[in-house]
Amino acid sequence: MKVLVVNAGSSSLKYQLFDTVENTVLAKGICERIKIDGRIEHKLPDGTKIKKEIPMPDHAVATQIVIDYLTDPQYGCIKDMSEIEAVGHRVVHGGTYFTKSTLVTDDVVEKLRKCVDFAPLHTPAHIMGIEGCTKAMPGVPQVIVIDTAFHQTMPPQAYTYAIPYEMSKEYEIRRYGAHGTSHRFVAAEMCKILGRTENTTIVTCHIGNGSSISAVKDGVCIDTSMGMTPLAGVMMGTRCGDIDPAVVTYIMKKTGMSPDEMSDFMNNKCGFLGVSGISSDSRDIEAAILENNERAYLTATTLAYQVKKYIGSYAAAMNGLDAVVFTAGMGENNPELRERACTDMEFLGIKINKEVNAAAHHQPNIVELSTPDSKVKVYLIPTNEELMIARDTEAIVTNK
Repeated sequence: MKVLVVNAGSSSLKYQLFDTVENTVLAKGICERIKIDGRIEHKLPDGTKIKKEIPMPDHAVATQIVIDYLTDPQYGCIKDMSEIEAVGHRVVHGGTYFTKSTLVTDDVVEKLRKCVDFAPLHTPAHIMGIEGCTKAMPGVPQVIVIDTAFHQTMPPQAYTYAIPYEMSKEYEIRRYGAHGTSHRFVAAEMCKILGRTENTTIVTCHIGNGSSISAVKDGVCIDTSMGMTPLAGVMMGTRCGDIDPAVVTYIMKKTGMSPDEMSDFMNNKCGFLGVSGISSDSRDIEAAILENNERAYLTATTLAYQVKKYIGSYAAAMNGLDAVVFTAGMGENNPELRERACTDMEFLGIKINKEVNAAAHHQPNIVELSTPDSKVKVYLIPTNEELMIARDTEAIVTNK
């Protein structure tokens, strides 16, 4: 089956066309500056690439342009649109409505509208992407694959906040998590390596500009670091992660920030950027460390310390630890982070091979990072959320 995977942003639309029979990507690209002026970057596996500015007044036009390039005699990979049998959409937040990937209907779209408050930067864009595909490809089935769905297996003690219970219920305030599609993919790959799903205890570390860590027991999530929104957990590129709630009101009183301004501050001006004063990019942080920048070192070691604490706490929550998985931008490409997080963890059974770890970055392969005598396996597993979306979409459309 040929499945078009779409990840829509407010002014962008990333796409990949999958052949699920061959597990191959036939083409991929991104439409940017939608509603501004419009630009597409389209790539084929053989290295063929084109960048072009094209007016894109909305997501429907962007979707049609994607189809035009997929079917183009020179830059395309299919004969016509009829070869696209389904569309799979990445959705960040499904609230309490969605516990698994779901076929798109009018009712599903209306429930997504009710989730806007939980991910205001993402959900409206997802809906625009769905509506754009509906207009450009009428009759083609669409599926939403939701990042929060994987975390719906958490027990109440893991997702409950200590606020009045009635308020939690009325406003649907709870831990939802994020990056679930990535955590689900790498956890499943780790289970294959271990040779079983039952009786497994795995900590998956999705570390990038946005980061989350999950405890996966017997193949299902029992806890995760992100909260009601993607602001919680470890420090990130520009997000503060977990802080004392009183810090929020204290800063608001001192600076006169409004709630919206405070939200923007915590989401966009904290994290690596705020602590280092240099950049939100870990590559810049690591470069500054080599120049003996103390704040850069503080930034990097603070993140590693937080990751280490999550690994230890989740091992306690699961009553064991078989494996730790690193994935996503920093998890896959920052050996220094992985070494810092796994150093002095021998008491837990973690021993990392520093030489192998140092060489493991910017490559597409699964790499074992632990030493042969390490009781806990440590792996780098490149995430592939798009493949997971394509597989879910195929399964739902064909009722597999």
